[in-house]
Amino acid sequence: MTRVLVTGATGFVGQTLCGILSRSGYIVRAAVRNERPLPPGIAETAVVGDIGQATDWRAALHGLDVVIHVAARAHILRDAGANSNLYIETNVHGTERLAAASAQAGIRRFVFLSSVKVNGEETVARAYTTDDEPQPRDAYGFSKWHAEQRVRDVAKRTGMEAVIVRPPLVYGPGVRANFLRLLRWVDKERPLPLGSIQNSRSLVSIWNLCDLLVRVLEHPRAPGHSWMVSDGEDLSTPELIRRIARAMKRRVRLAPVPIGVLTLFGALTGRRGEVARLSSSLAVNMSQTCRDLEWTPPMTVDEAIARTVAWYLFEAGRQ
Repeated sequence: MTRVLVTGATGFVGQTLCGILSRSGYIVRAAVRNERPLPPGIAETAVVGDIGQATDWRAALHGLDVVIHVAARAHILRDAGANSNLYIETNVHGTERLAAASAQAGIRRFVFLSSVKVNGEETVARAYTTDDEPQPRDAYGFSKWHAEQRVRDVAKRTGMEAVIVRPPLVYGPGVRANFLRLLRWVDKERPLPLGSIQNSRSLVSIWNLCDLLVRVLEHPRAPGHSWMVSDGEDLSTPELIRRIARAMKRRVRLAPVPIGVLTLFGALTGRRGEVARLSSSLAVNMSQTCRDLEWTPPMTVDEAIARTVAWYLFEAGRQ
């Protein structure tokens, strides 16, 4: 049986990933910061402390075959510019340290969870592909781009197989930030000034993302490439709200406020970035992923939204 190390195993993506890996026949070892209760599916644990350029990975990697590096300093809205060094330490130096240690330990394949923010923040004429020139705009995006390059460099020097996956916004149980705000707004049947938005956003449910991560662990065409992933159906912000409302059985009230007014409101209230994410387009083209990896998302958008809504209602004590 293939033995896999998962970093970030107790996090948003990692918890679901470990369960899917275990059910798929993998022996899962979780790299954790400290001792804590662990989600189902984890056979072994390795306490590694904080991830950075000084992390000792030797014991955690002993006897394993593959690594999926999910752990990262996550993107935070309105994060202070002074914290950019934290992204570098964890996401760049920490990733390079793990990749180098993995190669030294004889790891066959290293899968790195990156981000569409490597490509940029907004699409205009067409969806992003992995062939596009990277244009990261913030500290998080830059850190993921530099980490990708470090992983490729290690793979080139050592012969270790490297796979990079760039997801857009990931949603599912435990989701935070703007998606959670939408759930709360819809739940309260609050009038939303988003009716004039005509954008196109790619999303990926945690279940579809994890299914692809398992796919690239073994597929012979996966190494040496970056792969885009999504649910396969892009939505406008108003349409996403309608889908959430349908799953939640709530009324939708979308006011057609002009985009210029929303942008001005964002500038005046210090929420320019949040307004931009709700009103702009950010789409990915994953046709190469589906074709070359012979993969299609196993879960529809509506089913994934329904599952996420069920989690939200359960957490709110209404299911």
